[in-house]
Order: sequence, then C-alpha cells, then structure tokens
Amino acid sequence: MTTVPLNFKTAPGHQILAAAGKTVLRPGGRAATEQLLEWANFQGGETVLELASSFGESAIAIAQRFGVRVVGVEKNPQSVERSRQNIRAAGLESQIEIIEGDIFHLEEIPGEFDYVLAEAILTLQSLPGKTKLVKSIRQKLKTGGKFLSQEMLIRDKEKEIHEVLAKVIRVNSSPLSLTHWQELYAEAGLQVQQTHSGGMELLSLKQLIRDEGLGGTIRIAKNILSNPPLRERVLEMRRTYLNYQNELGYVTFCAIAQ
Repeated sequence: MTTVPLNFKTAPGHQILAAAGKTVLRPGGRAATEQLLEWANFQGGETVLELASSFGESAIAIAQRFGVRVVGVEKNPQSVERSRQNIRAAGLESQIEIIEGDIFHLEEIPGEFDYVLAEAILTLQSLPGKTKLVKSIRQKLKTGGKFLSQEMLIRDKEKEIHEVLAKVIRVNSSPLSLTHWQELYAEAGLQVQQTHSGGMELLSLKQLIRDEGLGGTIRIAKNILSNPPLRERVLEMRRTYLNYQNELGYVTFCAIAQ
C-alpha cells in the first residue's frame, strides 16, 4: 500500500506529533488513560468498543491485561492493516477485531457493548458533530454500560482559544468547559459518574518522559531537530499550550448509560 508523504505545513496536529515519533497523543497522557481503566473495572469476557483505534496498541494492551473482547473502529486503511498485523503478532485474533469504518456510522457495527472508549476524539469535532457522536455512543452501550473518555478542557477564553487551535492544529479543535462536557453527555442519556482534570502538558518534557520513556523522548527530540518543517509545527503547538496553560487542560470522564 502506498503511503502519501505528509505535508508538514497543512497536516493535522496529531499527524505531526506522530511523525515526530510520539506514540501517546492523548492530552492527559498515560496517567489519564490509567485513570479510565481503573474506573472501568473491566471483567473478563466483557466487550469494549474503541473509537479511532489507530494501530491497535491500546486494544492489544486492554485485551491482554483484562481479558476483555475489543472491537476497534479505524477509518485509515493503512492504520487498519498495521493494527491487524500487530494483533496477529500478539496472538489475539480471537479476542480483537478491527473494523475499517467511520466513527460517525457506529450504527453499522452490530450489537451493544459494555464499554465504549474514546480518547481525544470529541474535542476535534464541531458541536453538532460532538452531539451526534455522543448520541451514537449511547446507542452502542448496554444500559448501565460505561463511556470512558479523555478530552481537552477549556477553563476560559473559549472563543479565542478555539480560533488559535484551529490555526495551530489545522483542525476545528473545540474543547469545552467541564459544565458543557457534562451537559453534552447528559443530553445523550449518559450520566457522568466520575471525572478528573489536570493541566495540558502534552508537550512538556516531564510528560514526554513519563509517556514515551527517556529513549523515546530522545528519539523524538532528534526527529524534531533534524527536520525544520516538523520542528516549526511542533514548537508552534508547544508555544500555544504554554501561552494558554492557565486556560487549557485535560479532563477524563466515566459516564453511565441510562
């Protein structure tokens, strides 16, 4: 399969960070994901629907660690193929299925699930897109099932930050306030049970080392330093997060389907 070269000037922020070698692209990093897994309290044999499952790393980790069955939805055909290779290599083909599809057409996926996992996905949608997607998520959950999510949080200067992020990340990134996130979920029939928030440190040295390890952080630094267009985009994102460090953060939710 032919890979299209990445345009560093126009590519979305998450593709830029992936090109730099970053493997953890969620705003709260591994620590926030661990919080979600603790809240989930998975039981062996339960079912998980993961949205935008990428290369399948998290699906593999969850299946191995908790003995659950995972269905991942991923739109990018190259990512789907790579995830299936990773699953075969892990010997988990009977436990994990990756579907090539659009998260806005979850109705095409058969059955209901005990959990839906979505990390750093809703932030990137418009408000109508967020509303539609959250309603679809509720429809895929069994009553009493859990929606586990991690998103960007905005505390102040909402309009200004939306405009800045759209220019810097090259997508219509629109984080919400804690109240608005909770209202969005409630309107779809999802009752927020637990929540936690923290600072936006996605590109801080401390979180880079925590998420990627020292070796991974060094590799990322080398990639950035050796590629001027890549370096320009990454530093632009980092400056933005620093400029709005008091207004931006991350938030995790565990919401129950009513």
